Amino acid sequence: MKKTYKIEVDCAACALKMEDAAKKVEGVTDATVSFMTQKMKVEFADGSDEKAVMENVVKACKRVEDDCEIYL
Repeated sequence: MKKTYKIEVDCAACALKMEDAAKKVEGVTDATVSFMTQKMKVEFADGSDEKAVMENVVKACKRVEDDCEIYL
């Protein structure tokens, strides 16, 4: 399943850091972060708990870019 989230990030380099962090989270098969559109697209692994996975995505993104926002 794929889902799109509105985000708030300050620069393209920060968006890339968020994308890389999100891709490493268990339950995420792919992630794309766009600085231009301020959106994050996440593809979830089959059978994964979307809410739990996104909580971990937020934590991972906050570790690499502490002032980013992901609106769930």
